[in-house]
Amino acid sequence: MSELPSLIVDLALILVVAGVTTLIFKKLKQPLVLGYVVAGFLVSPHMPYTMSVVDQANIQVWADIGVMFLLFSLGLDFSFKKILKMGVSPVIATVTIIFCMMMLGIVTGHLFSWSKMDCIFLGGMLAMSSTTIIYKAFDDLGLRQQKFAGLVMSVLILEDILAIVMMVMLSAIASGNDPNGGQMLQSVFKIGFFLVLWFVVGIFAIPWFLRSSRKLINNETLLIVSLGLCCGMAVFSTKVGFSSAFGAFVMGSILAETIEAEKIIRLVDPVKNLFGAIFFVSVGMLVDPKILMEYSMPIIALVLTILLGQAIFGSFAFLISGQSLKSAMQCGFSMAQIGEFSFIIASLGLSLGVISNFLYPVVVAVSVITTFLTPYMIKASIPAYNYLEGKLPKLWIRRLNHLTLAHPATGEKNNWKALLTAMTINTVVYSILSASAIALMFTVFHPFLLRVFPHWDGKWYANALTGVLTVIIISPFLRAIVAKKNHSKEAQALWSESMVNRPLFIFTVLVRIAIACSFIFYICNYLTKFTNALMITIAIAGMIIILMSRGLKHRSIQLERMFIMNLRSRDIEAQVRGHKRPLYEGHLLDRDIHISDVEVPEDTTWAGKTLRELSLRQRFGVHVSSILRGRLRINIPSGRTIIFPGDKIQAIGSDDQLTNLSKALQQEVQQDDPDIEKREMRLRQLIIKNDSPLLGKTLKTSGIRDKFNCMVVGFEEGEENLSQPDPDHVFVRGDVIWVVGEEESIKNLINDNKQ
Repeated sequence: MSELPSLIVDLALILVVAGVTTLIFKKLKQPLVLGYVVAGFLVSPHMPYTMSVVDQANIQVWADIGVMFLLFSLGLDFSFKKILKMGVSPVIATVTIIFCMMMLGIVTGHLFSWSKMDCIFLGGMLAMSSTTIIYKAFDDLGLRQQKFAGLVMSVLILEDILAIVMMVMLSAIASGNDPNGGQMLQSVFKIGFFLVLWFVVGIFAIPWFLRSSRKLINNETLLIVSLGLCCGMAVFSTKVGFSSAFGAFVMGSILAETIEAEKIIRLVDPVKNLFGAIFFVSVGMLVDPKILMEYSMPIIALVLTILLGQAIFGSFAFLISGQSLKSAMQCGFSMAQIGEFSFIIASLGLSLGVISNFLYPVVVAVSVITTFLTPYMIKASIPAYNYLEGKLPKLWIRRLNHLTLAHPATGEKNNWKALLTAMTINTVVYSILSASAIALMFTVFHPFLLRVFPHWDGKWYANALTGVLTVIIISPFLRAIVAKKNHSKEAQALWSESMVNRPLFIFTVLVRIAIACSFIFYICNYLTKFTNALMITIAIAGMIIILMSRGLKHRSIQLERMFIMNLRSRDIEAQVRGHKRPLYEGHLLDRDIHISDVEVPEDTTWAGKTLRELSLRQRFGVHVSSILRGRLRINIPSGRTIIFPGDKIQAIGSDDQLTNLSKALQQEVQQDDPDIEKREMRLRQLIIKNDSPLLGKTLKTSGIRDKFNCMVVGFEEGEENLSQPDPDHVFVRGDVIWVVGEEESIKNLINDNKQ
């Protein structure tokens, strides 16, 4: 018998050991991540008394896949819209924590005379608290529902996003080994460019693709399509200079906005758990006891740096974001550990060959120690606050409680700020789309033309066709740059408020026209040898045609509406399923009416009645806007719509009207049967005799069902067989029938048959 490949043997060893250790850690109520790390340590070559992995290179490949799927799952749980709704407070806290902890990490590394790249990567590792470990600690301590826990989770989400950006920047820094401001600025610009491009194109294309093929997709195909999109984006990400993990995260965040997001999360979760386990096991395999003993002092110093740094700077970050001193200390103390993202950053440094081999096991050891201390740090926050409150003057406490950089928004809306922000975002997004389309046409389509028509090389045909098609493709984007937001509420208000605003507003239009014309000018400059004056004339003429085209206007509006619909598709589905309030409810609240969901009880007397028969509008003054029935939503139901038990009625009305409707539903129910014992069903035999009133009648006309409320279930044939009753069967003497009914009903039938 041939031997198994080493990869299968290694995988079997990893999964068996990981299974045992995770069961033990589950019993000890410790995070499973630590169980995986311990399993990796047990199967590593550094552990001489146990079986070890044969081929670590293959395991590392699987671990890289695990990182990719971990970040893909993180993207599925992430939403750009959620981040925008958080406001500025979590952003202030997150940026402050990351900056302070990075500086602490860099300084600590320098104190031990480590290399520059070791210090930089160490700072990145120490800045990342563990979402998994903190969530588990909150769950175990019963704190998930408290306000400060929600604040911590918001910051952790932002930290995870900034960790992705940090990984890209660290890769860029590591490639040159000489970090400078210009390189970092270039990296940030590149990240922003591709992030906006991929997100906009992805939100436009992927929900449309899933919607078009929805009837063909089942769980199996959806899993394959999702993982295919993840891997495809990972490959594309590496082609443009980013990591595969960054591409996987971006694809996850795009799919998070689709209707299928929750189903994808459920399907991908087992895959993520498998490969994620292999990744964390590979982390534990790098732990060398000799290195831990040799670097015991740096490990202790880093643990103290994290505990004290997060307790002080973490609390300060939440304090200046607008939280009270007590809440800020609870948040800061909760984040005093590092976890999975620190491992990922360390893996990145090792794969790039820019950090020392000792740094990885040191960070793992620090993570294990701080993870065990996390529940104790959370519990210590309140005693620490009480101690400070007792020692500090009350004036200081009051000032600290009001120490914030996140000033609340004033009631007066700044129209200029809102308009310029919207115009800037609009111009940046459409400029990125235009630049991407131009780059694609020049690097792909134009060379393709020259390959298909080689005799065009050096002639103007290929350039002219490429230029015209490029302008046609980007024309909706150019029109949006110039025309969008010109008729918004803010623009109209500014135009009517003051004559001074008008020339300023016209100036913003001229600037956007110049930006749009520059794209056409660039196309002409790249493909032709015209003079600058002629190219400027062509650009202006082209923009005039674009702005005057009504067909292009409609096309631009349709594209934008489709994008917005795709972006809101998950919210729309939540509204349709009744998990989220309709968007128009906010307008109703201004008029002292709102929407309420009222569930129809199972024992209601309304069951089987139509809305017309119930007369809800006349009785209670409410309007039924929708009825939710399982996965079905009936919008604007007619008077013929029948109510069923379990229906969820969405009604519009005032507080009193909706309260009366709810009370009526609860009161108008079937009363308990006082004779419930008499409802038992019995089975009895009945023989048709000479004097039976049933003799000569058919089963249909006998009245057994209608008069006596009984049912014939069969005619006896022999001792064992029953034949199905025929409604047209005529009863004759000697027929033996079996009937089912309540005891009183059967007794009446038998007594009537004896007469």
